[in-house]
Amino acid sequence: MHMDPDQLRSLVQDCIAKHLYSTAVFYADKLVTLTQYAPGDVYLVAQTYFVSGQHRRAVMLLKHHGLMEDVRFRYLAAKSLAAVDDWDEVLALLGDGELDDDELQDAVVCELDDDELQDAQQQRQPGLDVSTYAAICLLRGKAFEALDNRQRAIACYTSALHADPFCQEAFAALVDNHMLSNSEELALLGSLPFRPQDRWLALLYRAQCKKYLQHEHMEAQLQELQQQPGSSGDDMATDPTSMPADAALNDTTPQQQQQQQQAGMDSTPSPPQDAAAAALPGVPGTPSGGYGLGSNPDVLACRADWLFHLGRYEDAYQLTSSILSQDPYATQALSTHLAAALQLGKKNELFLRAHKLVEEYPSSAQAWFGVGCYYMASRQFEQARRFFAKATQLDKHNAHAWIGFGHAFAEQDESDQALAAYRTAARLFPGLHTPLLGMGCAYQRMNNLHLCERCFLQAHAMCPHDPAVAHELGVLAYRNRQYEAAAGWLTRALELLPGGKVTRAWQATLVNLGHVMRKQQRYSRAIQLYEQALSLSLHDAGCHAGLAYTHQLMGSSGAAVEHYHKALALRPDDAFAAEMLGLALQEECARFGMELETAEQQGGPAFF
Repeated sequence: MHMDPDQLRSLVQDCIAKHLYSTAVFYADKLVTLTQYAPGDVYLVAQTYFVSGQHRRAVMLLKHHGLMEDVRFRYLAAKSLAAVDDWDEVLALLGDGELDDDELQDAVVCELDDDELQDAQQQRQPGLDVSTYAAICLLRGKAFEALDNRQRAIACYTSALHADPFCQEAFAALVDNHMLSNSEELALLGSLPFRPQDRWLALLYRAQCKKYLQHEHMEAQLQELQQQPGSSGDDMATDPTSMPADAALNDTTPQQQQQQQQAGMDSTPSPPQDAAAAALPGVPGTPSGGYGLGSNPDVLACRADWLFHLGRYEDAYQLTSSILSQDPYATQALSTHLAAALQLGKKNELFLRAHKLVEEYPSSAQAWFGVGCYYMASRQFEQARRFFAKATQLDKHNAHAWIGFGHAFAEQDESDQALAAYRTAARLFPGLHTPLLGMGCAYQRMNNLHLCERCFLQAHAMCPHDPAVAHELGVLAYRNRQYEAAAGWLTRALELLPGGKVTRAWQATLVNLGHVMRKQQRYSRAIQLYEQALSLSLHDAGCHAGLAYTHQLMGSSGAAVEHYHKALALRPDDAFAAEMLGLALQEECARFGMELETAEQQGGPAFF
């Protein structure tokens, strides 16, 4: 009896489906011998080599039989070479997609020499599979990125998305690695050939982009994705983590609204969520009743990231905790969870989570980033730097680790090293504003105020809704004695806080604004701000000293003495408070002496 090639092919495919890769290699080897190395069977053997980890062997087989003219064979060989990080050979096989200068600047299309591949691209139906053209552009982009040619990588990833918007891996490479600014991300999505029935994918892509310029539309996007089909959205409104961004940003007291009007801020209410959803630029179709993705980890991770961006760290932490309780390995929510836990000072959670991650994923950059977050929360900055550095070595495209690395240096006033880390982050992640903010703070500590201002203004242009940037611009204006501008920036920072509510984390903004009011001789307003800051924390020596000095300027030396004493109790080495306390005591003694003299002249008692 003769061996049946069809039976062997079926057996090989079944072994691959059951992940019996060594068995698949065994039978595929017999098949290709039986069929005298027919091209289709050679391709099947190469597939078995690839899935079993024999990547060099797969390439050798395909080259030996001269099958590289077929684009499918070239692509499989290139994938095998990519698996062993032989990126130059990948580009040699696929072509480097040479672009002229205008095309490189626009980063729109990668050219292929394969006419048959482009013909197939035009004949295929989108949404049923991912085009081979897009897959090849994606692989080229990975090769260029590995070779540190980021411009060419962006061009190839963009071409992959233009060829097929369903090539999600290309979109993730652009967004997760922060290769584009938020405006560039949104412009790219607006240019993709989405069909009306692909609206859900366009909404999800937009939700996964940076949130800098999406304050008007983000909540509408997330609600449409999360609502059940045909629902009115009332159920979503009961979820405290789904409070619209406009409500979070405009939940202000009458006093704050009056301050906004005085500052000339626009308090016009935002349009309804349905209107905002209908007006989304670049999103095909009309708003539906929902897509039923309310429990999807990707959508929930987008909402958690949005809450974190708004500064609602507790809500973000609760949401990521619920995601990780259902799926402890949901990596899309892990970075936000660790960052929120760090902001909230949850050292126990950071320790347990990091310990588990290192135990199960010792080669994961995220695991060591978690360890660094724990040491940051514990204020052990030397150890934090060590583990952030390890995370960057394992994955140089981990933006969180690079920024944490810079923060750890900054906490110890090592400005040069912090600046080096922030510069690397700014080079690797040009779409992020946080490295620019860190660089500005480092330059300010080094008294390079010109470069400091440039960094802060660039960060503000990228993310105009970040209160931290407005705060730092206010501090810089104060140092430059531009008190009117400082008051504007610091007031803007307070207005940008979630719900307009000042938490302890933003106490410094109140204190700094109090300093500005004092410089402008608006003493009553300065005292209000200092007292509001002290209501958040009584243990701020600088705030007590500022309040004491303001009282002293108003002639209330008794109140000044009281607060100078409190400031020195908290910070005994405060030279300014000690010197001004002596002057305040002299003024108080002089005032008391004058009162005694006046009382004696009026014939009153000599002592009170």
